[in-house]
Amino acid sequence: MLDAAQSKLKPYSGPVSPFALPEIFIQDAFAKDDERLWCPMTPYSWSRPLCLNASQGYWVHLSKFRSKAGEESIVSCHRHPAPVHGFIIKGGWRYLEHDWVGTEGSYVFEAPGDIHTLVALPDQPESITLFHNTGALIYCDTEGNTTGYADVFTRIEAYSKHFEEVGLGKDYVKNFIR
Repeated sequence: MLDAAQSKLKPYSGPVSPFALPEIFIQDAFAKDDERLWCPMTPYSWSRPLCLNASQGYWVHLSKFRSKAGEESIVSCHRHPAPVHGFIIKGGWRYLEHDWVGTEGSYVFEAPGDIHTLVALPDQPESITLFHNTGALIYCDTEGNTTGYADVFTRIEAYSKHFEEVGLGKDYVKNFIR
């Protein structure tokens, strides 16, 4: 029940652009109640989409990492031609190329041109990071040779296929596309 002060608050009632897209609101972004929302990306990582912006070429998602028992596990070696922002919500991980270890509450800005190898840590049973990826992730080997890529469109395809396979339907991905 609203108290007296809250009952005096009034929402915006002016005009709204007919071109404005609807917001995305996700009550339980960790999807604790439905593992089907986590799409496998590698043997040690899963991605849960939050926003797939096809018109601007970025995607926001939660990445979940787990390592093999008792050892560090490489999730991927990749480079970014555009900026990436990350915020570690749970657990921790590191890059082989840097001397820091990210832990809960850590923020990382990955500048365009950065190349790194993400490693899941053995003492962290599970890590979850919010990433805002702009442009592409270009996968590479340790010599820098391109081995693949991911962008908002390959992610939409992967999520659509995954959602169909787990019974949510391939169109479920449309909940996240703007």
